[in-house]
Amino acid sequence: MERDYELQTHRAEDRHWWYRGRRQVLERVIAALRLPAGARILDAGCGSGRNMLELARRGTVSGVEVSDTSAELARERHAGEVISGSVVQMPFASESFDLAVCLDVLEHLEDDLAAMQELRRVVAPDGSLLVTVPAYQWLWSGHDEVNHHHRRYNDRSLRHVAEQAGWQQVRSTHFNSLLLPVAMLLRILDRFSRKTTESSLDLWVPPQPLNWLLERPLLLEASLIGHGGRIPAGLSLLAVFR
Repeated sequence: MERDYELQTHRAEDRHWWYRGRRQVLERVIAALRLPAGARILDAGCGSGRNMLELARRGTVSGVEVSDTSAELARERHAGEVISGSVVQMPFASESFDLAVCLDVLEHLEDDLAAMQELRRVVAPDGSLLVTVPAYQWLWSGHDEVNHHHRRYNDRSLRHVAEQAGWQQVRSTHFNSLLLPVAMLLRILDRFSRKTTESSLDLWVPPQPLNWLLERPLLLEASLIGHGGRIPAGLSLLAVFR
């Protein structure tokens, strides 16, 4: 990922409706896991470390990030140890963590199975893995190309690679569902135009009233998911494995 895009992401994460809404979804899912006091938590592919700040409220957090730029930004947040490296080969002892999160990372990896196997190695036998990925290969567009994605997932394909690595799925749900029709239209237009202008909007923080409005559906979804609900379709797929 280009340095300019990483810096834009870093600047947007606190205010952008999608990042704010996703954090609420993650918070509800993690709360339901009932982690032990002082849990050991891994953010695999931690980016600029914004999610580490939330995870640090629930235990001791370590992050791994392949980008030197993002790793340095993550260290500046002082939420936990940040190691520069790949999630495919991490410098941790086996069974080191009670929870690992891998948030919109697998789609960037050529070998997602190797990453899932490495995560299985470093998470304790009774620990959990929380994964989010972009949904539906048929939504592939210039957005994915600009962001150097290798694939998008459905529930079956994500579960398949996880089971190959020794994980068992305990729950899954989509989120960001209400904007799915809009995204479908944008993807169609993107394919016909053969431009990637849509990606340039990904990190644009709308004016506050619009930003607030766009965040509302994700907050509703977070509440539904937090009460054990499952959303059958959406732009993102979330799964928990053990």
